[in-house]
Amino acid sequence: MSAAAVEHPLNDEPDLLEEADRISDRLPGYRVEIIGGVIIVSPPADGPHAQVLTDLTLAFRALHGERTRLLQAVGVWLPDGPSDFAIPDLSIVDADFCEHEAEYNCYDPAVFRLVLEVTSSNYRNDLRTKVAAYANAKIPVYLIVDRKNERIHLLTEPTANGYATHRVFAPGERLTLPDSVGAEVELAVDALLTAGRR
Repeated sequence: MSAAAVEHPLNDEPDLLEEADRISDRLPGYRVEIIGGVIIVSPPADGPHAQVLTDLTLAFRALHGERTRLLQAVGVWLPDGPSDFAIPDLSIVDADFCEHEAEYNCYDPAVFRLVLEVTSSNYRNDLRTKVAAYANAKIPVYLIVDRKNERIHLLTEPTANGYATHRVFAPGERLTLPDSVGAEVELAVDALLTAGRR
């Protein structure tokens, strides 16, 4: 994870969205987000990261239909600040999500049923910063494929700055997503962690 510091005159409030645009233009392929009023720049994902996302896309295929849609790298507008947004690796959203565009090509968090992150070099961001951000946005389910620590986190029941329920799944276990995502989906932890290894 890297954060970009922006210098401005003391009385001139920085326009973080404009700065995020400038960074995106200078660093094609990097993911630029604003969380908690801080610009976060993430490098392009590696091959194993992409492999986990492909495996999950196939596992979630029942969720891409009339009621819900499965989307990669679509922005969610966050309520924590005037310019905050995140771009989860994978999301399950209501099928009418296009009718709920908020700002900056991001969508209202109310249409998100699940957000998913696969950890990379910026794993602390996924395991800490985004937990609070997604919970404050009231996104019901946050799933983290934690490649560094070789486990999967399933967070549900958002509260202020966190989730009331946090289950950790180790290799050898299976997890079933909550019904609220729109279909019954069971995942094998071993398969996802194996796909994510370098």
